[in-house]
Amino acid sequence: MTSSSTRPTERPKPPAPEPLTPLVDAHTHLDACGARDADDVRRIMNRAGAAGVRAAVTIADDLASARWVTRAAEWDSRVYAAVALHPTRADALTDQARAELEALAAHPRVVAIGETGMDLYWPGRLDGCADPAAQREAFAWHIDLAKRTGKPLMIHNREADAEVLDVLRAEGAPETVIMHCFSSDAVMARTCVEAGWVLSLSGTVSFRNARALHEAAPLIPPGQMLVETDAPYLTPHPYRGAPNEPYCLPYTVRALADLLGRPAEDVAWETADTAVSVYGLDESCRI
Repeated sequence: MTSSSTRPTERPKPPAPEPLTPLVDAHTHLDACGARDADDVRRIMNRAGAAGVRAAVTIADDLASARWVTRAAEWDSRVYAAVALHPTRADALTDQARAELEALAAHPRVVAIGETGMDLYWPGRLDGCADPAAQREAFAWHIDLAKRTGKPLMIHNREADAEVLDVLRAEGAPETVIMHCFSSDAVMARTCVEAGWVLSLSGTVSFRNARALHEAAPLIPPGQMLVETDAPYLTPHPYRGAPNEPYCLPYTVRALADLLGRPAEDVAWETADTAVSVYGLDESCRI
């Protein structure tokens, strides 16, 4: 997730890619893509389906969004949800918010707790951004919620490798950990892989200046790799800066496959298979 202050410009959306299937968008924000109701969600998922995307996990970043994504997952069988407060909004984790997030997390269409974690980029740059101490406290609470629900923990990490690892060590990581939009270096990739965590790659893998990520991505084995759009953000090259949407996922997967020197069809199938296993999605998503 990217701050609303850095939303994509009003450039035209990328053209529809050549379909690639099966794909699962492991992390997207359908509400930020402009969806408001069931019809909007259906249209977005129909465009995604035409590109080979079988399912998408839509992510909350505040309490209103957590309510919305849960409803969206009821509107369309191809949509699943994750609920949490984004670390930059950790100050909003009141007792009432905790109670409501716990209730939403129990919903059968909610397949993960996220996105939570640590963000050391925005404090001091974004008005109202939670400070690191508040982020750490909220992160610890979400870790506990993931353990209690038995659902994967989806982590947002921006310029906070050491801090994220420190909290996970202190609190004890839940059984399944997903590093959303993994953008760190090879050292962090090895640490996460050795811990058995899942790393989700976004359009950043296609960016020419993402050299550290280009070195890290080949270290992620099958079974521990997901792919995502983080739409409407992080649109892959050569459409960087344009609005992203789940239908754009094949661009990212083909760029990743080129980096790995593997057939895009293999990367698609393996990451879809991992998404089904990690999130407990319908089996049709990997066929």
